[in-house]
Amino acid sequence: MDPSPLPNQAPAFTKALLAWYQENYRPLPWRETPSLYSTVVSEFMCQQTQIATVLPYFDRWMKILPSFEMLTIASESLVIKLWEGLGYYSRARNLQKLAHQWMAAEPKPETAADWLAYPGVGPYTAAAIASITYEEHAAVVDGNVVRILARLTNDQREFSDNGKAVKAFTTLAGLLITHAERPGDHNQAMMELGATICSKANPQCLICPVKDFCEGQRVGNPAQLPRLAKRQIIQKRIDRVFLIHGGRLLIHRIPTTAKRLAGLCELPPGDLLEVSFPAELILTRRRGIANERIEERFLRIDWNSKLHSLITKDETLFWQPLNQLNDITLTGPHRKWLAELMAL
Repeated sequence: MDPSPLPNQAPAFTKALLAWYQENYRPLPWRETPSLYSTVVSEFMCQQTQIATVLPYFDRWMKILPSFEMLTIASESLVIKLWEGLGYYSRARNLQKLAHQWMAAEPKPETAADWLAYPGVGPYTAAAIASITYEEHAAVVDGNVVRILARLTNDQREFSDNGKAVKAFTTLAGLLITHAERPGDHNQAMMELGATICSKANPQCLICPVKDFCEGQRVGNPAQLPRLAKRQIIQKRIDRVFLIHGGRLLIHRIPTTAKRLAGLCELPPGDLLEVSFPAELILTRRRGIANERIEERFLRIDWNSKLHSLITKDETLFWQPLNQLNDITLTGPHRKWLAELMAL
């Protein structure tokens, strides 16, 4: 494969990208009223979550917890409640830990290297914070940036996973940003380009502001890049219990030691209550977590004395009054599915 001309075109590329961004960027709240805190919160929320989903959560969060100081004095239950529905709840817990660490720090962190010492902050988030807030020439590299750079350079290598691809393109991303007059805007422009123009399935090459620099577009195969090996998908099935008794709903609180969704609430897994068919199947739904595709079947069961004994012995099970369901923090899918179940 011939070397890409992009490194030699870096000054012109960064200039064209920034000119496009200045005219076309989306007026997101953390861009309209920028601050260190809003940048940190938005970066945590936008990890593995689409911006359209994040916007109402960000607005509510900033109204209730508008500063690092307010976040440090908030209860963990409030923090998790405000995060309800965004998923990957370790982000919320790490964000609160970060606030405590930042409040105690002297001097305060500024560089990407400084921010790497904070909970939940990896190379991407560290570079975003340092470049946007302190104008450090630190390049962000994630799936969007990998996709842009692979297409710009017509890189035909196959990568076993996204992490390997990120590592492969980090040097090039770092070279490009050294030519950017405003590194924070350069990083945001790369994010914006990947989100709105250089999309995964249908790149809009005809209106791309940097198409003149794109080797993938020149040879006609940009949508095929980058070449990433397919992840192995694991299929799972979970039976869930839908049990109302005495104006209360039976709820399962996931142990705080769990690797996923620690401390959050869902409808109980059937195996906790030794439930099996022929219980009444009333709803089937599906969701994905990482590389797992999970089918969840909801079973309506009737109250009996055996259930009372099982529930009493299991400290993860509890009864929640139907008129107080909003007081507990359910996982996003179960909040949605519970509304469907209550309507049946």
